Amino acid sequence: MRTNIDKIRIITVEEVIDESPTVRTLIFKDELCAAAKPGQFAMVWIPGIDELPMSVMISEKDGYAGLTIRKHGYASTALYNTIVGSLLGVRGPYGKPFDISKGRVLLVGGGTGLVPLLRLARELVKRKSKKTHVSLIIGARTKEEVIFEKIAKSVLKNVNSKIIVTTEDGSYGFHGLATDAAAKVMERNNLSMVYACGPERMMKKILEMATSYKIPSQASLERIMKCGIGICCSCCVGKYLLCKDGPTMYGETVLGLPEFGSYARDKSGRITNMW
Repeated sequence: MRTNIDKIRIITVEEVIDESPTVRTLIFKDELCAAAKPGQFAMVWIPGIDELPMSVMISEKDGYAGLTIRKHGYASTALYNTIVGSLLGVRGPYGKPFDISKGRVLLVGGGTGLVPLLRLARELVKRKSKKTHVSLIIGARTKEEVIFEKIAKSVLKNVNSKIIVTTEDGSYGFHGLATDAAAKVMERNNLSMVYACGPERMMKKILEMATSYKIPSQASLERIMKCGIGICCSCCVGKYLLCKDGPTMYGETVLGLPEFGSYARDKSGRITNMW
């Protein structure tokens, strides 16, 4: 009997991890979220507040998953302030996952955009191919905003890999933008795929660079998403619905979308310049 992923499952927050001064990860037990494919998302119900689409963070414990939240808006701040023992609702996982590429790949993540890329990195490691080489770029503004470096090292320890941390103010790692470091990796390596997730302007530049080097690319996009199952159409980007056609899409498709890197729609559907 097929499990109904559309039915809300009540989960208990069992651990809260401070990743940075503004980012936390909530750990909970849920077999479906734990088995999410790289790039898929869950709809998370915060009782009395809202329901949010969230990428699913990996966990070291079998059957467990995580939600990584940056304290920002009304609902995300409420989720950020969740404490151990709190009850949340989850649906899913939903969406189209990343296609897994063989060979040398580059993963570029900015801020909490690293969440689906860590799940992707773990999947790449599981393939145990001697040809696999993973370069992971962790982008942040400052040293205190760098997240997941330790987890990334643990995930990639058994595969040929290189982790590059970039900070915009030069307080840690490579001084510059994640796109600056990515340009060097693309120039020097024969890559089979570039994956990106993070701020949309960053992703646009990454995809454009990959195209200029004739490297296929994929990105995970973000838009306002109310239902997650293709009914509300709030997540439309051009002719696509990110909840069903995405959130992962190939670079050649994404770069053909006029709104990518330029504008989005608010909760009322009105076009808004968000960057």
